[in-house]
Amino acid sequence: MDFKIVFSDIDGTILNSEHRMLKGTLDAIFALKKANIPFVIATARGPSGVRPIFKRYGFTCPMICYSGALIIDENDKIMYSEGFDADDARDIISYIEAEKIDCTWNIYSEELWIVNDRNDRLVRAEEEIVEVCATEGGLELLPKDAIIGKLLCICKPEAICGIENELKKRFPKLSIVKSSDVLLEIMGKGITKADGVRRVCSYMNIPPEKAVAFGDHFNDAEMLRSVGFPFLMGNAPEELKKEFSCVIGSNDDESISEAFRSIGLLLE
Repeated sequence: MDFKIVFSDIDGTILNSEHRMLKGTLDAIFALKKANIPFVIATARGPSGVRPIFKRYGFTCPMICYSGALIIDENDKIMYSEGFDADDARDIISYIEAEKIDCTWNIYSEELWIVNDRNDRLVRAEEEIVEVCATEGGLELLPKDAIIGKLLCICKPEAICGIENELKKRFPKLSIVKSSDVLLEIMGKGITKADGVRRVCSYMNIPPEKAVAFGDHFNDAEMLRSVGFPFLMGNAPEELKKEFSCVIGSNDDESISEAFRSIGLLLE
């Protein structure tokens, strides 16, 4: 095995369409632990949306949350936190509401998840997926000097590309990227999963070219470009499949465990 560390997205990657982990994927995670190879979650979720996975499957690991804005070590201590301030979030929300943009906005700051309409069926669906309940309200619920890790727009599939383009034009200093057909992630400029990967690799003194990464959507693309062993899931958008030659099977098949076998990780 020539790799020294593994990074993986959650939704659409290590979890299948029913938001559960396949046996082969879990076996691979424990095989990595046995081989003393770090496994790191790299997700757009917040930490409260990752911990139920740890509890269900009986492991812990470092996590890159909010697509790089927050990094937490295996002992649940914050290693890095960067984002944008509440004034920027207020500007975005004011614009969304003034322009009557058809979406539900969500604010994430470390453990907090604030949403303007908790009755939105897509919010309810997101709560079920991440196993966390949102708090309905506004920016007044944020602590003083809170760092916004992510502002999430939940959109209709047919509208998300137009909303993405509008927000990019209006807020060029922020990083705006789709993470699914209905989710649009807004973060501080320069914050990406790739940046989180580089920070963790530097902290562990591992060169990124010795890293493996798994992902399935546009917010994973820079991470995949930044490592020596990238794997794009077969359920990824066709546009990404045209760029990456490292396409494996879908998240509903044992694609991750097969990928590990192909690069030398022995599974019992």
